[in-house]
Amino acid sequence: MPYIVTQSCCSDASCVYACPVNCIHPTPDEPDFLTADMLYVDPKACVDCGACATACPVDAIVSSKKATEEQKPFIEINADFYRQARPRPLLAKPVPAAEIHTERGPMRVAIVGSGPSAMYAADELLTQPDVSVTVFDRLPVPYGLARHGVAPDHAKTRKVSELFDIISAQDGFGSYLNVEVGGHISHEELLDHFHAVIYAVGASADRKLGIPGEGLPGNISATDFVAWYNGHPDFADRVFDLSQQRAVIVGNGNVALDVARILTSDPESLSDTEIASYALRALRESKIEEVVVLGRRGPLESAFTVPEFVGLLGADVDIAIEGELPELTEGLPYQVEQKLRLLHTVRSRPFGERKRIVFRYLASPTEILGTDRVSGIEVGLNELVTGAEGRTTAVATGATERLDAGLVLTSVGYRGVALPGLPFDAAANVIPNLNGRVLDGVGGAVLPGTYVTGWIKRGPTGFIGTNKSCAQETVQQLADDYNAGRLPEPAGTAAEFDRLIRRRQPAVRAAGATARRSPVRRLLARS
Repeated sequence: MPYIVTQSCCSDASCVYACPVNCIHPTPDEPDFLTADMLYVDPKACVDCGACATACPVDAIVSSKKATEEQKPFIEINADFYRQARPRPLLAKPVPAAEIHTERGPMRVAIVGSGPSAMYAADELLTQPDVSVTVFDRLPVPYGLARHGVAPDHAKTRKVSELFDIISAQDGFGSYLNVEVGGHISHEELLDHFHAVIYAVGASADRKLGIPGEGLPGNISATDFVAWYNGHPDFADRVFDLSQQRAVIVGNGNVALDVARILTSDPESLSDTEIASYALRALRESKIEEVVVLGRRGPLESAFTVPEFVGLLGADVDIAIEGELPELTEGLPYQVEQKLRLLHTVRSRPFGERKRIVFRYLASPTEILGTDRVSGIEVGLNELVTGAEGRTTAVATGATERLDAGLVLTSVGYRGVALPGLPFDAAANVIPNLNGRVLDGVGGAVLPGTYVTGWIKRGPTGFIGTNKSCAQETVQQLADDYNAGRLPEPAGTAAEFDRLIRRRQPAVRAAGATARRSPVRRLLARS
């Protein structure tokens, strides 16, 4: 029986290179890797060796004969991927580590941020001799969205932090937590003490709706709500009104589904997770019985991924879909076809007395209703129109409806924010860069010693593991610049920098770094 990839897949791709028969796709060197919802095991080529399951950092790969009821849909999902012919390389090869020539002495690199993109960049750098990495984060705990953005009931996905623990345990790794770059220390001061600085700060702001009533008490960002129930220190004191029967979520991506599931879950099922204790108390007192998830376009344009929706189908909650669903037809893109198949299965599910999640398509918010606080939301009804160039868009019909609700959460995407001392592309909401090298403006000249990786580099796309290939590209640019002599020696020493940080931020949480070569080249599958 073959192995299968399940909903906990993070697209790290370690499994790809562990497989001896090249049966896991898409690989990082294939064009559909960045757009795929997950990776897939070819059931005909799998030799049942289990190497992929051993390499997976989040236990997302299991033998199909040991699959749980919730995981069994992935048997068919994995197999379906290979029913469409796709050209594949004979054997996927790991991206070679960037070679850094440190004959003239140890190299020091600062990384701003400690989430997945930062940790993958640190791991890539630490493959080289005489390279040390120092990670900075404004929070007192590391790992960014891997810690504060993953739902507490997605325990396997959260296991990626164990991989980051391995990375941070390597010789040459150090960190300064509770330190804000741009506040306690400047970009220029970092360059005075490090050969290079990599910014891996993600896309920390939410996109706004831009409609009347936005910002009323009771209208909040879904991202803020996720941070609240995950114990993010910036949100621990927030209070959310869960006293009304209905909540509305604008947007139908993975974050929206996570929030809908948490709001309708039995709180006792969350008691053994890492949910914040204050959030669990609030959910136990919650009166919410229904969560409506709004999508501006139709079911074929659903923003959630296949694995996320499969996980929702396994939750103890009723799911309903308002309106008609398109029929399955030939020629649909693979991921779209899978989503539509899953949505059709909802139609055949019994609808009982449980809390419910209702999917409404072709509905755009036009106004948040209420005076002192949210009392509901007005939505405009849309229709799909295909233009002359073949692109389908949602167009307002002019008709509107009102939904009573005590809580309206917005989940319509992330955007990067400008950082002190660095250029910013306000149109793309990223730091302008060329393959990771920061530019002094869009299309401008390279800023020496300054790099980006992750969402602040490419925008909010991909999954946790997508940041690995992104970090590899950035580190390669850094290595090329260092080897070519384009990175000057820092004026200050590591000891001088440590004294500076402790003077500026007495509450720093610091861990030391050395420039020694790690005795273990890699503790995890190379990619």
